Amino acid sequence: MGTGRSNPLKTRAEAVRRMSRQLVADVYLYPTAEGGKQLTMQPGWGCPCSCSKSTDAVFYDGWPLLDAPFAPGERRRLGFVFLNGEDAAAVLRRAGTFYLWEGRFIGGAKVLT
Repeated sequence: MGTGRSNPLKTRAEAVRRMSRQLVADVYLYPTAEGGKQLTMQPGWGCPCSCSKSTDAVFYDGWPLLDAPFAPGERRRLGFVFLNGEDAAAVLRRAGTFYLWEGRFIGGAKVLT
C-alpha cells in the first residue's frame, strides 16, 4: 500500500514535459573529472542558467526537456523552459551561449533557436 505521497521529481518531470520549449540548445555536461556533476540528471531536473561564467552574473531558473537520463560527459540537443519564460530565453538567445550551474558550472550550451 502506498503512502499517498507522489514523487515530486516525477510530478515536475511530467509538468515540464507538457510545457512548450522556449529555446533549443546543444548542451554539453562537463565530465565529473573536469568539475561536472557526479550523478546523472533525470527528467524533471533543472538548474540556474547564465550567459556568463561569473558567479556575480544574473541566473535564470531553467529546465532542460529531458526524456531520458543525461550523464556527465554527454552532449545532447535539448529544448528548455524557464521560470522567467520568454524573457529569460531572449536574454540567453541574444548571448548565444549559456552555462549551467549547480554549486559550480557543470555544463555549457550553444543556443540554436
